[in-house]
Amino acid sequence: MLEKIEKFQILILGLVLALGGIIAVGMVTNSMSNDTISVTGSYSQNVTSDSGMFEITLSSRKANKALSYGDLNRQTPIVVSYLEKQGFDKKDIDVKNPSGYDVYELNYNGNSTNKIIGFNATKYITVTSKDVEKIKKVSSDIIELNSQDVDLSVSAPSYFYSKLSDLKVEMLEKATKDAHQRASAMLKATHNKVGKIKSVQMGVFQITPVDSTEVSDYGINDTSSIEKKITSVANVKFRVK
Repeated sequence: MLEKIEKFQILILGLVLALGGIIAVGMVTNSMSNDTISVTGSYSQNVTSDSGMFEITLSSRKANKALSYGDLNRQTPIVVSYLEKQGFDKKDIDVKNPSGYDVYELNYNGNSTNKIIGFNATKYITVTSKDVEKIKKVSSDIIELNSQDVDLSVSAPSYFYSKLSDLKVEMLEKATKDAHQRASAMLKATHNKVGKIKSVQMGVFQITPVDSTEVSDYGINDTSSIEKKITSVANVKFRVK
């Protein structure tokens, strides 16, 4: 009789363990089906700027407003003629209206008095072109006009890529694919697989010189280089299966 009871207990224990195993497997499976993995993917591509610009500042300080503005009017055609000889069209050269201010005499304490001793006038000329190499060269060479009694300074040229909006869509897709590959590599050791995308969030774009490793949480938009590297980032959450 005792032997029958022990066999019955062993049978019950076996059923309990088996049932427990089935429940455990079900719980693990259910847990995995609800699991996700978050991965950051990236993709970089080099581009060449297709337009550029620089700004020329003409200055004049004379005894009064009329003389200062007159001097700017003398300098302006010299600069415009130089630009046209370098191959820029009239539409590429935007001559702004002049502006200026009175200059007051300073007292022995360095404070301004009410006595006007001159007038400072300024005029800006913006030069744009799709020929970025010409922008680069002329923005450097034009300073030679200072030797012709032209008081000018030149800003560093800026370079732009006009097809960036279209490129961003393509790059986001490739960054998402990169995230999928990274997730697959991470899950390989666990014998799990990457499931469907649960969510995708586009990160900021980094536009830098080609050889730069600089990044910023707010994104970078470099305009100083003709050759640029554009990096897109996608933060993707996948289901795990």
